[in-house]
Amino acid sequence: METTNRPLPKLQALLLGLQHVLAMYAGSVLVPLLIGTALHFSTKQLGYLISVDIFCTGLATLLQLKQTPLTGIALPVVLGSSIQAVSPLINIGSTLGWGAMYGATIVAGIFVIIIAGSFARLRAFFPPVVTGSLITVIGLSLIPIAFQNWGGGNLTAPGFGSWQNLLIGFVTVLITLLLMKFARGFFKAIAVLLGIILGTIFAAFMGRVSLQPVTEAAWFHLPQPFFLAVPTFNWSASLTMIVIVLTAMVEATGVYFALADLTGQKLTQKSLARGYRAEGVAAVISGIFNTFPYSTFSQNVAVIRLSGVKTKQPIYYAAGLLLILGLLPKFGALATIIPSAVLGGAMMIMFSTIAIQGLQILGKVDLNHEGNLLTAGLSIGAGLGVGSMPTFLGQLPEAVKLIFSNGVVMTTIVALVMNLLFNGWPKKSEASEQ
Repeated sequence: METTNRPLPKLQALLLGLQHVLAMYAGSVLVPLLIGTALHFSTKQLGYLISVDIFCTGLATLLQLKQTPLTGIALPVVLGSSIQAVSPLINIGSTLGWGAMYGATIVAGIFVIIIAGSFARLRAFFPPVVTGSLITVIGLSLIPIAFQNWGGGNLTAPGFGSWQNLLIGFVTVLITLLLMKFARGFFKAIAVLLGIILGTIFAAFMGRVSLQPVTEAAWFHLPQPFFLAVPTFNWSASLTMIVIVLTAMVEATGVYFALADLTGQKLTQKSLARGYRAEGVAAVISGIFNTFPYSTFSQNVAVIRLSGVKTKQPIYYAAGLLLILGLLPKFGALATIIPSAVLGGAMMIMFSTIAIQGLQILGKVDLNHEGNLLTAGLSIGAGLGVGSMPTFLGQLPEAVKLIFSNGVVMTTIVALVMNLLFNGWPKKSEASEQ
């Protein structure tokens, strides 16, 4: 279904937007849930945290969608809470206080805004052999998350990997695949959404769906600046969060290139700078409203690829839905009743396609060239290696582990170095292209 240049009917765009929300919702809500629980937030505080996080996610997405002279990459991107920030923020919050988390987040956001233009000049260092390797690892590194959700979400739970979870995930996959095979037009485009809905109904018949989160949630909650804590500023906490946002910028670069490849748009230094700057502004806003840094979600690349709908129109609806869900916690809680196994089945289909997109890009690269072959092979191997064996770097300093234990970052570093070694410095015309 190709609708790149054709406006969609409002109902279709709304449903496609809902599909995007469900693709990223669990991952985005997980971050405030993990941090709030670890720092012993009260029920009221945790409820506010999740609601305002959803609201600011919609706001951050709008910042990226709408191009201004300074912000907005103007690609169909969805932003969500950055999972790599969980451990550092828990550490900062438990040792220096909640205010230090938000102060460090604001400082990191300002840092991104300042360096966005300089960071964007690295665009010429991302030829197809680098971006193809990066996108491949993004997809492959997400697959374990899909299987974790399929098994039940919580690895330590007694019911993880139960036959009920395995069956629910399998039914979700089967329904989605049947829809993608036999459905036509718009119904094929929302196959993932329909798979999640029908999978949840199947899980409900098995007694695996609880409406308790909906009944307990409030009807309305307005975001308030500094509701949980007034930001305080600590240099070590700020430095830690700067490292985290740099990692997120590298991951975002891979997603930007993946979306540009899908939509046929050309990324320039200026567009990249606007994208990074929007994420920096979003981080500052998140610190003010007491949530956490946001990054571009790679999950939604797969939604675009599977649906074939490449316009920004559904993403505007997704952003609007997130804003509404953030103001109306009871409606937001509806998305939380979807069993992890259902999401895992849907994720398995989506994440696999991201990896294939990376392989398609590599398929256009001359891999008979020894340098390209080694660049792709070693960078993918390094990224998957540290991702699957995090204790490999266990004896290194914490700051070093923070950077290099991220498989996407490791892939990027190795690919950049290998490409420079074998293919040389980018030509001046490439490096200066705007």
